[in-house]
Amino acid sequence: MTKDEIDDSTAPLIEHLIELRTRIIWSIVAFVVAMFACYFVWNPIFNFLTKPVCAALADRGQSCNLSLIKLQEGFFVAVSIAMFGGLALSFPIIAYQMWRFVAPGLYKSEKSAFLPFLVASPVMFIVGAAFAYYVVLPVAFHFFLGFQQGMILPKASDAADAATMGTAVKSTVPAGIVFQGSVQEYLSLTMKLVMAFGICFQLPVLLTLMGKAGLVSAKGLSSVRKYAVVVILIIAAIVTPPDVMSQIILFSAIYPLYEVSIHIIRRMEKTREARLRAEGLWFEDEDEEEAPKA
Repeated sequence: MTKDEIDDSTAPLIEHLIELRTRIIWSIVAFVVAMFACYFVWNPIFNFLTKPVCAALADRGQSCNLSLIKLQEGFFVAVSIAMFGGLALSFPIIAYQMWRFVAPGLYKSEKSAFLPFLVASPVMFIVGAAFAYYVVLPVAFHFFLGFQQGMILPKASDAADAATMGTAVKSTVPAGIVFQGSVQEYLSLTMKLVMAFGICFQLPVLLTLMGKAGLVSAKGLSSVRKYAVVVILIIAAIVTPPDVMSQIILFSAIYPLYEVSIHIIRRMEKTREARLRAEGLWFEDEDEEEAPKA
């Protein structure tokens, strides 16, 4: 290979690296701007995230109070919310930059096949996060708060009435156990559940994309169904709090998505077969895995 040929081959690589650097810079700028925007409204965001635990406490006649255990805890909570919120707000821009970098190297048919998955991914994440917030968190918090005993702090209005009447709430057990939550601990648990469910709801998107690429088939996924059940149960035990109800809820949400993925891939395979048959490119040896007729 001559020197001129080497220079010609390295030129496209340098151009790709410059393009990649530009896309990364735009993504970082979008994330930083969104993070600062979320930092100035971290308090309303945190108040929204505390609604499930406040509702569970209200059902037990308790006031919703979370404590700052460390002096700097409030600041780190605000930063954590700003980072998560910034990532969520800037994700469309980041995804667009990724698409602009990858799209020129794809054929028109590949672009039309990949683009729906790029749109479906954030949609499924939002669905999973909403499912965690509105369904899983209330169940989990009711379960955890059930371990309280003894003196349960009344609401502020009830406490004022009790003080006016000269009465006090007495404990009926030797030791009282009352929830006094840490702000940072609560945020960590809530964001862990929301992120875990959002990621788990990516399952149909991932499997369908793999089916589109020919990496998996509907028949193959059906044959390992019993193993999929075990894997989903293990994932449910890891990402959810240690209560059976939350694990059952996650399994009940994820396993139907697995079955939906099999159905979607089967329809894709039938469409592909029909297209190849119409073009005269379908050969029976592609069906060798099917059992022969008697």
